[in-house]
Order: sequence, then C-alpha cells, then structure tokens
Amino acid sequence: MIFEKVKQMISKEFSVDSMKLSRETRLEEDLNIDSLDAVELVMGLEDAFGVTISDEVAQSFKTLGEITDFVTEKIGA
Repeated sequence: MIFEKVKQMISKEFSVDSMKLSRETRLEEDLNIDSLDAVELVMGLEDAFGVTISDEVAQSFKTLGEITDFVTEKIGA
C-alpha cells in the first residue's frame, strides 16, 4: 500500500514514530519539515515510486494524504 510506504519513508527520514502518522498529518505544522527537508522528501519519493514531482506540485503538499493521493494517481495504483 502506497500510504504505508510513504509513512515508512517519513518515519525513517525524520525520526518519527510511524504509528503517529496519518493521512491528516501536516508536513509543516506536525512534522516541522522545512524547505530543505521537503526537497529531500520529494527526491526520496521520486526514487521510491519512479515518479517525477514538479516544484509547484511539491510546494502544494500539505499532508501525507495529499502526497499519497498524488503518487497513487501517478502510478495508477
């Protein structure tokens, strides 16, 4: 499942308990992800899922659910 993989990536990258992550978890407010962290996250997502994420799209991500929905749509899962 894509959401589980996204959770694992964020948990590992940002040292967050994956059990505390949900689709509603906000990147900036809940996880304190700054712009540099966001770039690293996007690169990891691109590698993990074989997708390309434009800067505009990456900047629009506010929650884990939005990331999951984007990846799901891109890979047709």
